[in-house]
Amino acid sequence: MSASVTVVIVPREQFGRARLSLQSVLDSTVPDCPIIYVDGNSPQDLARDLAITDRITMIRQDHYLSGNAARNLALPQVRTKYVLFIDNDVQMWPGSIDAMVKCADETGAWVVGSLYCIGAPGSRKVHSAGGEVRFVEKQGRRHIYERQLHCGERADEVRAMVGRSASDQVEFHCMMVRAAAFERFGPLDEGLRAAFDHVDLCLAVRNANHPIYVETAATVTYLPPPPIQWSDLPFFLVRWSEAWYQSSLHHFCEKWQLDPDDEVFRVHENYRLDHRARILTQSSRMNRIIEGSVGKILEKTLVKNLERRHHPGKIAQSHAPLAPN
Repeated sequence: MSASVTVVIVPREQFGRARLSLQSVLDSTVPDCPIIYVDGNSPQDLARDLAITDRITMIRQDHYLSGNAARNLALPQVRTKYVLFIDNDVQMWPGSIDAMVKCADETGAWVVGSLYCIGAPGSRKVHSAGGEVRFVEKQGRRHIYERQLHCGERADEVRAMVGRSASDQVEFHCMMVRAAAFERFGPLDEGLRAAFDHVDLCLAVRNANHPIYVETAATVTYLPPPPIQWSDLPFFLVRWSEAWYQSSLHHFCEKWQLDPDDEVFRVHENYRLDHRARILTQSSRMNRIIEGSVGKILEKTLVKNLERRHHPGKIAQSHAPLAPN
């Protein structure tokens, strides 16, 4: 069944988990399932290791890539009914790809997400299982309401509760999209470099009245740092930089008629700061202290230099699926 889907693996925030992630995909697919690995400036030894089998089509760029920019590089090579986007720091559980294809075939879904766990390989702690997202009007202002579901719960309990369910949104950790969606909307929006990329696509699909499902018979485990390899540190810092986040926020808000100063976006900013500080300490109490001192130094020196070095030219922002109503 997985021969009806092309698997596209892209860098998310690090490269050190890529071998494990790719092997889990190889173990989960039939030999004729197309696999495209988009490599955005990974260390040369890793790049060589990833190209060891002719089952994989490699697309290499010598600068760091945002998620949507990497996904768009692969789209012209997709010839199957579905495309399954996988981040290079997730472990695919056996049987997951077939379960997602079956869900899309039986429901007509344009987007299908899996059950997302988080932690060490094989972790059964749930990161999310679908989510809610909608626009609300309060005192004449347009706001976005967003909530991830079942965070921190046990995977077996969530599977029993959720099963296969309609959802407002799913995440790019593992997201299968009907290829017809890109004929309808065009490529993914590259103006969303560090945030809101999955929300944007799911809003576009729902605006077009096409269903989104979460299929908990499919599971991946997101493998976050720490630890993180020293060679991955530049990409990680750029990925979670203030510049990438702020440009994504303002682009998303302009597109969907929202106020970037809305208090609702504080959650995203706090996540960025806490997540970036994970590479320096595992103590949540220390995270904000570090971000208040070391974080500012990183932004003014190392991160800005890395951005100039690895992102020459202007990031295209013309890829914007389906304008809001």
